[in-house]
Amino acid sequence: MATVAPVVSDLVDFLNASPTAFHAVDEAKRRLKTAGFVQLSEREEWAGLEPGRKYYFTRNHSTIVAFAIGAKYVAGNGFHIIGAHTDSPCLKLKPVSKVTKGGYLEVGVQTYGGGLWYTWFDRDLTVAGRVIIREKRDGGVSYTHKLVRVQEPILRIPTLAIHLDRTISSEGLKVNNQNHLVPVLATSIKNEMQKIVGENGPMESSENKNMKHHPLLLQLIAKEANCEPDEICDFELQLCDTQPSAVAGAMKEFIFSGRLDNLCMSFCSLKALIDSASAEHSLDNESGVRMVALFDHEEVGSDSAQGAGSPAMLDALSRITGSFNSSNSKLLEKAIQRSFLVSADMAHALHPNYMDKHEENHQPKLHGGLVIKHNANQRYATNAVTAFIFREIAERHQLPIQDFVVRNDMACGSTIGPILASGVGIRTVDIGAPQLSMHSIREMCAVDDISHSYEHFKAYFEEFTELDSKVKVDY
Repeated sequence: MATVAPVVSDLVDFLNASPTAFHAVDEAKRRLKTAGFVQLSEREEWAGLEPGRKYYFTRNHSTIVAFAIGAKYVAGNGFHIIGAHTDSPCLKLKPVSKVTKGGYLEVGVQTYGGGLWYTWFDRDLTVAGRVIIREKRDGGVSYTHKLVRVQEPILRIPTLAIHLDRTISSEGLKVNNQNHLVPVLATSIKNEMQKIVGENGPMESSENKNMKHHPLLLQLIAKEANCEPDEICDFELQLCDTQPSAVAGAMKEFIFSGRLDNLCMSFCSLKALIDSASAEHSLDNESGVRMVALFDHEEVGSDSAQGAGSPAMLDALSRITGSFNSSNSKLLEKAIQRSFLVSADMAHALHPNYMDKHEENHQPKLHGGLVIKHNANQRYATNAVTAFIFREIAERHQLPIQDFVVRNDMACGSTIGPILASGVGIRTVDIGAPQLSMHSIREMCAVDDISHSYEHFKAYFEEFTELDSKVKVDY
């Protein structure tokens, strides 16, 4: 039986550290800092950027952009970018989550993205996300953002017994997202009989001060945040599966995990950037800027201050260019035309039980390498030139590559690729590693495709400048 490649084990660690987009960005920050990347703030000037140095910044702590400036970079040179996203379909807590009915304490949630919600039933669930905490410091008050994750399973969405739903076998499960997707936290009688007592006594005060959420839930969150329940000002929390990600299958050839779409591509691009810029002299001959941009809110259209539809990427390109030459306003346009974006989002692998869902000549296989996505109606931003460039890198390194178009009688999804291609004006190819069970609470992909993706992305960062100099189109 084959041994697990280090990059695969590293991905599993990344997935297990990243139950939410906030945690994924936090883990990315940790890895970038360890690799010598310096944090920037969008609220400050970037006047001190230097060739050969590495930087990153976050926006809303759910989007992160990291870049390594080539030692031979001058203003107007291109950016070599991989874009992915940090968010996945999930159930997020409502602003008022306190639900009590039928003798149960329940937690009100809203659906985020296009999830396969029936897969969330009968799973051991918990909550994770961020909280805003009021803290007293130096005689004043400050407000701090903290990440939290309750480790143990505290929630469950139970299915209805078949005896009470006799048509489910013939008609299938019919989920009403408002009525049926309400997780159980506790029973009312047990909560009343055994009031949680903290170190300073009963937590009655939190019930009086915050009627929007169950005091029991607030106490659990406060314990993780190391604060008192009445110090919690607000939060953004979501439900998470407590089952860890794992290398699995009889031949240990798969990864079983939540959030592969799209933390898998986020991880592979981030690791490729770090490794392509970490070795001594690795940036000595680079004249461009290598960049990874991991955006929030792709699953709901990217229209937010931290989504791909925001000016976040264009702002970064502009500020980097301007920090090296602020006198020539035309250099940014020149840089964009020399730039290239790999829009990396997971792809649909051929399903053995639903083979008719794929077009006959475009059936991506697990272990088959990255998939180049094509769509004549521009749901993907790939064209012949951008596909060739990405494919050429694969051929140079004997890496497998696949193609995908959706059937003409089926709707096509989309990615951040067309959004950034049209919004920034940058050449773009849409690609992704093949997977099954996309948007389920538990997805699967192949370990070989993790290695292929990482190697492909790393080669792209290291070789794009030289390859692009040989491609002649608009001349």
